[in-house]
Amino acid sequence: MALLKVKFSQKKRVKLAQGLWLMNWFSVFAGILVFSMGLFLKIELRKRSEVMDNSESHFVPNSLILMGILSCAFNGFAGKICYDSLDPAKFAKWKPLLKPYLALCFFFNILIFFVALICFLMRGSLESTLAQGLKNGMKFYRDTDTPGRCFMKKTIDMLQIEFKCCGNNGFKDWFEIQWISNRYLDFSSKEVKDRIKSNVDGRYLVDGVPFSCCNPSSPRPCIQYQVTNNSAHYSYDYQTEELNLWRRGCREALLHYYSSMMSSMGAVVLLVWLFETSVMVGLRLLHTSLESIANPEDPECESEGWILENSLKDTLKYALESLKKIGKFNQVEADAEGGEGEEGGKTPAITTVS
Repeated sequence: MALLKVKFSQKKRVKLAQGLWLMNWFSVFAGILVFSMGLFLKIELRKRSEVMDNSESHFVPNSLILMGILSCAFNGFAGKICYDSLDPAKFAKWKPLLKPYLALCFFFNILIFFVALICFLMRGSLESTLAQGLKNGMKFYRDTDTPGRCFMKKTIDMLQIEFKCCGNNGFKDWFEIQWISNRYLDFSSKEVKDRIKSNVDGRYLVDGVPFSCCNPSSPRPCIQYQVTNNSAHYSYDYQTEELNLWRRGCREALLHYYSSMMSSMGAVVLLVWLFETSVMVGLRLLHTSLESIANPEDPECESEGWILENSLKDTLKYALESLKKIGKFNQVEADAEGGEGEEGGKTPAITTVS
């Protein structure tokens, strides 16, 4: 028994073809939207590529761009088929291509669904990428005279100001690295010498942060040096001065920014997938209803359309049997080749008569 069998009159077939033609062109615009989202996300990721450890994060925008291009191509082609289906003479040339095309549409819809899921599931990979990238970027903050790294100070400062964050996980991350360049240190000073000697790696570590960590909403001038020394400042307790510095780490801020963006894009792609699936189902019904016309010379006669010619159970059973037959056929061929090799390797016995 066919799955989702529907009877069609000529009027219904015409309405279905016209509706699908319109839906396909809506899908083309949806493909342009998906392409634009992928392009926007790629640009946003490239803006901060200096604080990202690898290029894995570009898998999502690249996938969106590819899906957008394929969606425009597939739906533009389907729109042409639906338009020509109104004329039996024009539709005849598309008949041999419809089954392969519908098979490609099926796999294309699986890919769209996979991309939508990836948009929701990339958070973990993005988090590790940002954590390592920010850690490396902070190490190079002081290298303003080193070619290839001189831009890092500006990048980190602009990032902290824009996203209202400080450090990787928090402002205390700056206490663990030397972020002040040696050219701005007075090595004749006893304080500088003592700090360098007290560190195993010979680094100048201070309980201070860059100016970009300062919160402009603070009612008092920003305290960015001796942050943890309460006695160094009047009426100050660093544990309660929440407005002095940004408390949130940049990893968390960037992760929230990109995750929310990808989740929104994933929801849009999921809607596009539902729309594409409905278009594919409609095209399959149109295809079968036109093929099942009993008398091609009488286009006004009724016909039947369906999704699957047999039930889902029978279709899966037939597909499994076909795969088994293919496997057996390959095995027979391999055995035959092995037999020929053995036969060819035998040495005929020679009998000598004296």
